[in-house]
Amino acid sequence: MGRYKDTYDAWKRDPEGFWAEAAKEIDWFKPADKILEEKNGLSRWFVGAETNSCWNALDRHVKAGHGDRTALIYDSAMLGRVKKFTYAELLDKVATFAGVLQSHGITKGDRVLIYMPMVPQAAVAMLACARLGAIHSVVFGGFAAKELATRIDDAKPKLIVSASCGLEPGRVIAYKPLMDKAIEMSAHKPAACIVLQREMEEAPLIPGRDFDWKAEMDKAAAANNKPDCVSVAATDPLYVLYTSGTTGKPKGVVRDNGGHMVALKWSMKNVYDIDPGDTFWAASDVGWVVGHSYIVYAPLFHGCTTILFEGKPVGTPDAGTYWRIIAEHGVKALFTAPTAFRAIRKEDPKAELVGKYDLTKFEVLYLAGERADPDTIQWAEQALQRPVIDHWWQTESGWPMVSNPMGIERLPVKHGSPSVPLPGYEIHVVDEACKQVGPNTTGAIVVKLPLPPGCLPTLWENEAGFRESYLADYPGYYKTADAGFLDEDGYLYVMSRTDDIINVAGHRLSTGGMEEVLAAHPDVAECAVIGIADAMKGQVPVGFLVLNAGVARPAAEIEQEAVQLIRERIGPVASFRKAMVVQRLPKTRSGKVLRGTMRKIADGAEWTTPATIDDPAILDEIKTVLERELAR
Repeated sequence: MGRYKDTYDAWKRDPEGFWAEAAKEIDWFKPADKILEEKNGLSRWFVGAETNSCWNALDRHVKAGHGDRTALIYDSAMLGRVKKFTYAELLDKVATFAGVLQSHGITKGDRVLIYMPMVPQAAVAMLACARLGAIHSVVFGGFAAKELATRIDDAKPKLIVSASCGLEPGRVIAYKPLMDKAIEMSAHKPAACIVLQREMEEAPLIPGRDFDWKAEMDKAAAANNKPDCVSVAATDPLYVLYTSGTTGKPKGVVRDNGGHMVALKWSMKNVYDIDPGDTFWAASDVGWVVGHSYIVYAPLFHGCTTILFEGKPVGTPDAGTYWRIIAEHGVKALFTAPTAFRAIRKEDPKAELVGKYDLTKFEVLYLAGERADPDTIQWAEQALQRPVIDHWWQTESGWPMVSNPMGIERLPVKHGSPSVPLPGYEIHVVDEACKQVGPNTTGAIVVKLPLPPGCLPTLWENEAGFRESYLADYPGYYKTADAGFLDEDGYLYVMSRTDDIINVAGHRLSTGGMEEVLAAHPDVAECAVIGIADAMKGQVPVGFLVLNAGVARPAAEIEQEAVQLIRERIGPVASFRKAMVVQRLPKTRSGKVLRGTMRKIADGAEWTTPATIDDPAILDEIKTVLERELAR
């Protein structure tokens, strides 16, 4: 760990000096008066500095003579369409849309809510807001009207940017009626809506409130209304992103301009080993933090080519879509969620489709968004013959907290671990009394304050909620709400959310550890373990198994083998006696399994369909299976 350790120790010795050096990679209109300011447990980075995120993403590259470099590739597997934009072309579109926003009265500090599918206009709208110093809040396209309404009421946008529809395999989802209903439900009313009309379904516009994207762009272009970048404070918000699955008052994670740029620019080389001009693909959605950080912002700050993909890992048209995109666009690194690879493996268990494509430019696969079980990682390693790097971060952090630092030093991979803390993050594992536990002992994962640049400084108009959610439980630390352990080499193992640690007859057991065992079964494509209430033992675990395509053996046989695996690898202490084969697992659109909702269904507690769910019908299937199996 030579070079990694030297870099990490250099940060620890002088955190402010470390980030001041990293900040030299960013264009500042005015330098910082103070690198870090701490007040009452809250931290602000680059205080007094002025800059602009759009300038650093686009203008400066064009000014440096890189205007002809490809900035963004839109690849729609849904439409069979590819469109490329150079830095100069993307800058022109962003500046023009900034003119559209300006003509509707948008100025520095105003909020703009973006409710869009995965189309280039979504990225254009985000960057145009940044250009004017307006604060964007992207809500995942197709979100339910009620959830959209709560976000409208919290962010109070002056304007909404949307589209007539989005696409899912085999269906068109009308966005405009959802947006109309959300505005009707919300107390706050935006002054205007700009709607991108897509040819597969045009939407009727409300006169006086709704405006056509193309007509507005044409008007701004004809008037040559292309405003320059507005100077904003480094500590001013760039965006507000609402965390998924919130109830009551939504949690709006605030991202500042300065710290965000410094951290993301630093991460592109040091974490992902990407150089300017390389093609980087984050297969996510702009509605999630990965889409913000690693589709739109970080690759453009770094002068890379980024891919904006409209499609799914399977079914658009098959489980070879990812390999087609990597080959066609010369992708150097892919970043996606483990659930995408489980879906690919389920459809193509022998990875036969990989051999159809030329992946010579492809160097490394990064996984994040949920726990990557060792079996999925090993399958991907064998299929791709490339390093597969699990790494760990959150909406709140905005960039990786723990990773194999591929651009500093390629450390040995330990399956099941996202590797080591990155500079900026001092990770501890503590018990309920906030006392540090020893190596290989499971506890709550916390980060010593202050948080580094790029992390949330607070929640939108809710500092009390920020303190209560993240700072109150472990004084002096940020609570990640994840549980796991550090081994003797300093590698972190993130086993589950803290509420997925179950108590079986006084034994604290990680559901993630059990899932790791079940995932190793050769017929299992993916799995989930939850703890359900038990009168005798407090809780007992039950497992849900999704099988690989083409498995013809009886489900009961595989279920019994799964129970036996847990008994052999974890022991009778787990009290694991029930595994059930299901067709699919309920997930959020970003691929996280809805274990908490499954647990409520199993316990007969009240539950509601989470707003972030990908397909609500799956919960009814799970309920039917649970009622049948638990009645036996």
